[in-house]
Amino acid sequence: MTRVYSVAVPQRMERTMDRLIKYLSKTTAFQGDLDYKLVRASMVIIYFFFGYQKWFDYEAQGLIPFFTHGPLISWMYPVFGIKGSSYFLGVSEWLFGGLLFAGFWNKKVSVLGSLGSVLTFITTVTIIPFMPDGWAPSAGGFPAMVGNVAFLMKDVVLLAVSFYLLKQDVARASVATELATETA
Repeated sequence: MTRVYSVAVPQRMERTMDRLIKYLSKTTAFQGDLDYKLVRASMVIIYFFFGYQKWFDYEAQGLIPFFTHGPLISWMYPVFGIKGSSYFLGVSEWLFGGLLFAGFWNKKVSVLGSLGSVLTFITTVTIIPFMPDGWAPSAGGFPAMVGNVAFLMKDVVLLAVSFYLLKQDVARASVATELATETA
């Protein structure tokens, strides 16, 4: 048996909230898939800007601590070098962003972009435990994050967003595939 816990809310406030929820639920913004499109567009924009940065020396130099402490990307420096690794990331980010952009029209292609995005952020999130000096000793260490760890924490959200897109894209591509099979 599941228990439902609720916070006591004054009756007047509850009625006001009910009206607000009813009003919002009828607006165009809360019907359809605007949220899905906004999330997709935001990821395309992020990949464009992040990919663009990778072509400049300041970014290649700034990535050194991430590459040297990333368990899933540490192999890249010996293979591509500092600049080559940065370029590789830039191309990858533009590729995934482009696939996500194409996903506005083609869900099958978007599955590849979303999957690439999930793998990208799994890779960056795995750097967090290995990043030196990521926890502020003056504040007692963990969970007081600083520097590169604080920067990487955004990737936890971007991983969740990427998974959301992947789930939506797989579901939508699956429906499209079923419809195509039925009509053939």
